[in-house]
Amino acid sequence: MTTAPIYRRPVGELLRQWREYRRLSQLDLSIQAEISTRHVSFLETGRSKPSRDMILHLSEHLDIPLRERNHLLLAAGYAPVYSESTLASPQMVAVREAIGKLLAGHEPYPAVVVDRGWNLVDANAGIAQLAEGISPDLLANVLRASLHPDGLAPRIANLGEWRAHLLGRLKRQIGLTGDSGLAELYAELRGYPCDQPEPEVEVPGPGDILVPLRLRQADRELSFFSVMATFGTPLDITVAELMIESFFPADEETSRFLRGA
Repeated sequence: MTTAPIYRRPVGELLRQWREYRRLSQLDLSIQAEISTRHVSFLETGRSKPSRDMILHLSEHLDIPLRERNHLLLAAGYAPVYSESTLASPQMVAVREAIGKLLAGHEPYPAVVVDRGWNLVDANAGIAQLAEGISPDLLANVLRASLHPDGLAPRIANLGEWRAHLLGRLKRQIGLTGDSGLAELYAELRGYPCDQPEPEVEVPGPGDILVPLRLRQADRELSFFSVMATFGTPLDITVAELMIESFFPADEETSRFLRGA
C-alpha cells in the first residue's frame, strides 16, 4: 500500500483496501464498528461520503496507524487530525526526558530508539558493544547495521536464526502499516548474503524461551535478548512511531562483561 499519493484516491477505495488488508468482510467490519453492512458498502463505493468522525471511527476498528488516518482524512477533504512534531519541539520535552531516562537507566546494557523505518533516533553508551567497527552510514538504520555484510552480520554467531527473526518482525510490521518504504527495506535486507540456514518457523529447543542474539566479541561470545517498548496512547505521529529496543544479557558471562566494560 503506497502512502505518497494516497490522499488523491477516493476515500472509499482506501477504506475498502484497508478492510481487505485486514482480511475482514464488510459484514465483519459492520459488526465491529456497529454500523450497517449497507452503510459500509455505500462508503466504499462512494455512494455516501463519510464524516470526519466516521473515518476516525472506522480507522480505530481497522487498526490503521495515525499517519495513514491523516491520509484518509485528506482523501475525504478534511484537515489532518494528528500532528507530527519533531523531537526537538517544545511540546516533546516530556517525551525526550522519558527517552533519556530509559536509555540512561538501562546502561551498561545497550538500548536504541528508532522510528517507523528503523532509522536510529537515539542510543545509550552501552550500544558501543554492538556498534563497534560499523560505519556511521550503516548505523543510521539499525536493521541495515544488523544484517549488512559490512555491519554486525559477520560477528553474529547465529546469523541465520537472528536474520529470520528480524525479517519476520519487519514483515509483520509491513502487514500492520502497509508501508511501501518498509516493503522496499525488506526486499533490500532479503538480498544481503547469509551463509547459514534461516528457519522458516522459530521452533524452540530444549530450555529455549526466546531467540538470542549471539555476538562474537574478541575471544568470547556475548548473548542478548531484546525487549521492544512503545509509548502508550500516542496522539502524535512521531510519538506513535517511536520504538525503544533494550538489550539484556541472556547469561551471566555477558552480564559480567558488560558491567566490567
